[in-house]
Amino acid sequence: MDDRELLNVVMGVVGRENCLDDCAELPCGEQVMVVTTDMLHRTTDFVEGMTDWQAGWMSAAVTLSDIASMGAAPKYLLIAVGLDDWKSLSGVMQGAQDCCTRFGATIIGGDIDRHGELTVVTTGLGLVARDSIVRRKGARPGDLICITGTPGQAQARLDGYLQFEKALFEPQPRVEEGQQLGRAGVSAMMDDSDGIALSLYDLAGINGCGFAIDTKKLPLAPGIPPEQARELALHGGGDYELIFTIAPDKFPVAGVLSTVIGTVVAEKAVTADGIPLARRGYQHRWE
Repeated sequence: MDDRELLNVVMGVVGRENCLDDCAELPCGEQVMVVTTDMLHRTTDFVEGMTDWQAGWMSAAVTLSDIASMGAAPKYLLIAVGLDDWKSLSGVMQGAQDCCTRFGATIIGGDIDRHGELTVVTTGLGLVARDSIVRRKGARPGDLICITGTPGQAQARLDGYLQFEKALFEPQPRVEEGQQLGRAGVSAMMDDSDGIALSLYDLAGINGCGFAIDTKKLPLAPGIPPEQARELALHGGGDYELIFTIAPDKFPVAGVLSTVIGTVVAEKAVTADGIPLARRGYQHRWE
């Protein structure tokens, strides 16, 4: 059992329409407020060697990334910290504060309690114009499939390539890029925190079309054998790049460094080089 399968349980209670995107949406005058929450744990998310400051930074960054994937500007963050050691609190809070300051958000509240392991829950709120919001649904056959940055670096660190430590320990949410892409009219978008493959399957699940990747076009992490780098890019987790679809006549988007890696197709399948792409990436699992 994995977290995507368990999402069906949530959908059965609150409705499928409330579980399709990275953020919930609330009307807010002429804008839309987007709201999202994340929970990170020492044993599953904070890698050995990370400082408390980096745990705080990461906790804020993953939530701000969800806001960015909707084309929104992050505004506020609430943070709840479960502590097994009270001395961790200062570093965690400073890391979250520094991340919020860097990307334009303000910490406005939260909670503290005792916990069996360091656990951080972050809730983010952002704002976006109604005509600039981007959802996961909206991809159309003929659209380009694109990604920002260089995927696979966080997983490379987990696999022993220590030069990519910052990519894993201090992820950089694509906040400015998300807003620029929203204003440019991309058709669908999400972040690729669980890997490109799972992201494409998520998109395929709510769009009536398929996604065809050309692996020769993937930007690859340097200093790694190409075949391994492609595997990391497709199936590695921990990146917070934006994967999006866009009409060819709207690409490239000024000010956004991104790479075309494939095409949206009519046939409802996810392929790489014409072969079905393994539905594999970062997932929480239960026996």
